Amino acid sequence: MVKGESYFQFWPARLPYSLDYPKMHLFDIVETSSKRYSCKPAVIYYGKKITYRELQNSVEALAAELKRLGIEKGDRVAVYMQNTPHFIISYYGIPRANAVIVPVNPMLLEEELKYLLKDSGAKAVITTGDLYPRIESIRGQTDIQSVIVGNYTDYLPEEMEIPFPPQLPLEDKYFPETIRWAEVMKRGPVDLPPVETTPDDFALIGYTSATTGLPKGCVHTHSTVIANVLGSVHWCTHTSKCMHLAPLPLFHVTGMQHSMNAPFFVGGTMVLFTRWDREAALQAIEKYRCTHWLNITTMVVDLLASPHLGRYDLGSLVFIGGGGAPMPAAVAEKLHSLTGLRYVEMYGLTETISQTHVNPPDRPKMQCLGIPVFDVKTRIFDFEKGREVEAGQEGELLVNGPQVFKEYWNKPKETREAFVEIDGVNYFKTGDIVKQDEEGYFFIVDRSKRMINAAGYKVWPTEIEGYLYKHEAVLEACVVSVPDPQRVENVKAFIVLKPEYAGRVSEQEIIKWCKERMAAYKYPRIVEFIPQLPKSGAGKILWRVLQEQERERIKREGYYWLKSKQN
Repeated sequence: MVKGESYFQFWPARLPYSLDYPKMHLFDIVETSSKRYSCKPAVIYYGKKITYRELQNSVEALAAELKRLGIEKGDRVAVYMQNTPHFIISYYGIPRANAVIVPVNPMLLEEELKYLLKDSGAKAVITTGDLYPRIESIRGQTDIQSVIVGNYTDYLPEEMEIPFPPQLPLEDKYFPETIRWAEVMKRGPVDLPPVETTPDDFALIGYTSATTGLPKGCVHTHSTVIANVLGSVHWCTHTSKCMHLAPLPLFHVTGMQHSMNAPFFVGGTMVLFTRWDREAALQAIEKYRCTHWLNITTMVVDLLASPHLGRYDLGSLVFIGGGGAPMPAAVAEKLHSLTGLRYVEMYGLTETISQTHVNPPDRPKMQCLGIPVFDVKTRIFDFEKGREVEAGQEGELLVNGPQVFKEYWNKPKETREAFVEIDGVNYFKTGDIVKQDEEGYFFIVDRSKRMINAAGYKVWPTEIEGYLYKHEAVLEACVVSVPDPQRVENVKAFIVLKPEYAGRVSEQEIIKWCKERMAAYKYPRIVEFIPQLPKSGAGKILWRVLQEQERERIKREGYYWLKSKQN
């Protein structure tokens, strides 16, 4: 950052422009808080309280087990599960065993999962009984040597204080050729491995989809993750008295950093949810006096729509914010009327392990990325003209900071192409087109990359098209986004059928086929058969033509047309 930028006049009071970052490992977060607050609850899971001492012992037990299984420095271990205490223990136990965490979206199905496991070269997977069958079906096609399987009942109390999601299994499931989580915890930290890594060694590979359709692993060190944790701690006013409502998925960087790492860093408590439930969230805020709630916009919309909203005391909340999708002004005003708090939007990527920009908590703007946080340098660049843009003009957002990833895993070409050097500084090219207003706040305008924002999840059309081409009836396919008042954008597929399948397959059958093979946020909710796709003289599919047609149709016919087509 350059002191003198106009946004500095709105910088949070009493905060410095720069921070000093400790040289530490991820597992030091829990170890340090365990020494300070040993008997204090680190996690509350539907009423089950896990103290920092218990959490630390469990982390060390897992690290010892991974050593027993032959996991060595630099080996990758995948974590494939919903939000549970197992995830938290795995997140800190894996690096304590000198290995690298690979958080995997639990919504991914077999083919998607197989790619990530093979690409990362993971030697082990930690999962839960409800998800293990997916791993079992592809295990032989990967490098997986060991699988540890837990169950929700490992940590649920006999009498739950908050209702547990009814769709999740409550019986213990065990499978041959796997290791029982309960047995690992029972063995305890026997023969704990020595620490062999440094803070600058690889700690985590987070996968983000690529414009080519194949996900890319963003490699982070302990230091890059810690840098962003410290930024969250100060910007969002975390203290040891904080009580964090944590419904965001922990495999995703927002939940990982703001709802887990940050509160643990200061000795706070997280109220962990396996799945979002608005009534359970309202109960938890009141019962546990939650102070912080990081979320995505759709959660806020859902909570405010509860018919029981007025029954609960939400006065303990001091910070509400999130990212992934713009916050509608009307929703933000309703939230402010209810809680007295302004919603704080933030911006970040897997490549930056969460935030590079956040709104000042005392002066946020809506549908706004905010301003660059501690030690983040930014440029807004016009690559066609080869220069930085003038004030108020649009260009691609470039960022440099201590939280930027080191490389794309096993993709040197993509890594080189992701960065550009300007005036001796190496910037990451975000692919997002932004502009600054007269006060220096950043606003997103468009994307230079072809990406769909489905309720905060990134969906890359090329990846979806790759799946569609595997269907025997599909001759050609083009995927675009369509506006949606609740999900921000939805996925739509235009398909040209092979002549012999015309009249033999329906749009709904294609959607059903996709639903069985893709994560729930990815599969096309809308499919439309057309006789041919628009193409350039060189034969390139003109996806932008279809994209603009859809936007115009929504303007002309309204969302009722969209709802009538959705599945």
